[in-house]
Amino acid sequence: MGKIAHPTLIAYERSMNDCRFTLCGAALAAMPSGALWWPDAWLLVVADLHFGKAERIARRQGLMLPPWEAEATLDRLSADLEATGAREVICLGDSFDDLAAGNALPESARLRLTALMAGRRWVWVMGNHDPGPLDLGGTWLNEVGVQGLTFRHEARMQAVGEVSGHYHPKLALPGAGGARPCFLYDSCRVILPAYGAYTGGLSARDPSLTRLFAPPAFAVLTGQRAILAPLACA
Repeated sequence: MGKIAHPTLIAYERSMNDCRFTLCGAALAAMPSGALWWPDAWLLVVADLHFGKAERIARRQGLMLPPWEAEATLDRLSADLEATGAREVICLGDSFDDLAAGNALPESARLRLTALMAGRRWVWVMGNHDPGPLDLGGTWLNEVGVQGLTFRHEARMQAVGEVSGHYHPKLALPGAGGARPCFLYDSCRVILPAYGAYTGGLSARDPSLTRLFAPPAFAVLTGQRAILAPLACA
């Protein structure tokens, strides 16, 4: 008898414009939002949320930015969770712009985040901006393994089956409307784009990124639809 598809997955298949690829046998989907979806594991992965960046910039530099970044990021995350029905979420580090920014998260954003976490296994991977746990529930780990893949904040040179963030890769293609956050992947690893609303980016052609990949390697640009493009390696 054939495998019966879950209704949530059927709805996702009909509505999403993602890019599918495999990593060490795992069938993954790079979503246009910047999230990585692993249907067989019911797992949604996001990187570099940077909650509280506006607060941290105001505190350290005295510059006032519009305070909507947490709500915008949560809107995107809520939509992705509803679309996929994910039962587990892994946040790949730098989820908060620093520990003080995490503790100063507005109560409305904290409540929304807590509601999204309810009923799901939620793993916070520690990054260089948030090197310690906050009082937000979930599990805080340096890295986590799931069915042969390793999820960590920053890529390691010789890793195989690695999923990471940290670099905020971006790439511009002719006719694609300027540089967009992008996924980068080859047969050994995938690096996710920054998911947060207030995040800069590093060119996917920068040597610090291209040295991590071996041909054939690819970029997947995010936006209204996922766009696949070849990635030149160092």
